[in-house]
Amino acid sequence: MHAAHRGGPTETFQGRSRREFLRAGGLGLLGLELPTLLAAQSLSRSPQLPASTFGRAKACIILFMWGGPAQQDTWDLKPDAPEQFRGEFRPIATNVPGISISEHFPNLARQAHRLAIIRSVHHGDVNHTTATHELLTGKSIPTPGGGPIGDDWPHYGAVLARRDRGKERTSLPPFVQMRPTVPDGAPRFVESSHGQGAGWLGPTLNPFTIDDDPNRPDYHVGAIRLPDDVGSGRFGDRQRLLQTVEVQARHLERSAQIQALEAHYKRAYNLLTARRALEAFDLEREDPRIRARYGLHPHGQAVLQARRLVEAGVSLTTVFWQNDGLTNVSVYWDTHNRNFIDLKTRLMPASDQTFSALLDDLDARGLLDETLVIWTGEFGRTPRVGQGVVGGAGAGRDGRDHWPHCFTTVLAGAGIRGGIVHGASDRWAAHPARDPVTPSDIAATVYHLLGVDPALELADSLGRPLRLCSGTPIHGVLGRA
Repeated sequence: MHAAHRGGPTETFQGRSRREFLRAGGLGLLGLELPTLLAAQSLSRSPQLPASTFGRAKACIILFMWGGPAQQDTWDLKPDAPEQFRGEFRPIATNVPGISISEHFPNLARQAHRLAIIRSVHHGDVNHTTATHELLTGKSIPTPGGGPIGDDWPHYGAVLARRDRGKERTSLPPFVQMRPTVPDGAPRFVESSHGQGAGWLGPTLNPFTIDDDPNRPDYHVGAIRLPDDVGSGRFGDRQRLLQTVEVQARHLERSAQIQALEAHYKRAYNLLTARRALEAFDLEREDPRIRARYGLHPHGQAVLQARRLVEAGVSLTTVFWQNDGLTNVSVYWDTHNRNFIDLKTRLMPASDQTFSALLDDLDARGLLDETLVIWTGEFGRTPRVGQGVVGGAGAGRDGRDHWPHCFTTVLAGAGIRGGIVHGASDRWAAHPARDPVTPSDIAATVYHLLGVDPALELADSLGRPLRLCSGTPIHGVLGRA
């Protein structure tokens, strides 16, 4: 059961007149669904926000550091705190005076002029697989502790896919997620994370998921590869058979899952018959020097794949950090043990290299001004090394436990004011000390930049109107140009 919308019907379009609301309803009667209204700038701009930033982003790439990066060891160091809080790492100056980040982010230190570093993000969910829901949807999970994935709030990408349904710019799916599977990299906790799909918007809007490792020499996206034993003639026969099945299905009561399956079949067929779309998945077409710049590892090549998808017209791609299987005590960014060893050897260097390369590459291709990039995890880590928390998994002497009460999210690209730090944590990096930001505020900012009114309501499967987002766009990170 979804939580009821706070407020009455008059909040459907905040600040709009009754006449505007009735006009919007009339458009619906004329056949224009809410997805069309999502793009209506006349109903979406807030007079308090820079007009030039609404809809500035044509695409979005989310770099999701699954596991929870330690804020005080990455973006928000506390060099004056006692050793058990500040840890082993030291801050380094960036190319923006007054902004320092970790010594293990040297490349990103040279990119600070492009970054909006938000050091005061907070929520209350200490569990990995449900806290992801906060950052990917801007909402707390509807059912405490989990519940069916279909009850989730929709991911940003699903909302964009619904808005743009029927007017796609490419044969590629509008919403893609990458979760590279690495040999011996189990367990695959990311697969059970909430918030990564369409939720109650329905399975037809779920992302096209790529679990293949793009760093492998034999990389191909298995879901869209034409089997070797299926020639063009047989493939055409299968397409005609699919069309026959579709005709029959229209005369039957179809469930959402059947409709979703049909939609995915159509998507796969369109991909297999669109050469230019298929080329977006061919990393061999990239200059080897560019591939090396991103990093010859799963994360680097996955992010390069995301850039190729943006260039080909995909609206949103989420790249989840992979479990590389290099240790058995600390997986993903979940550094309950070996916090400092793993951060400085296998986590931060790869992230530093890849995030930096992405920004440079997007800029060189003229895509940075229209592509929003988000770097985040689902939460941060405990202020004190070795500190355990209620609901967490504990921490070893050299580890940090889960900590959702204060962490850092970084934005860059379209409509973002670079070279700034927004908000601040207290002296322990434990709680926001200034300008606290919720995941819902981040969601409102993301929707604003992507041209979606965060105050809009969408109907769930039962027809109930649910407000897309209850947060407020973060004025301080929005550009003025």
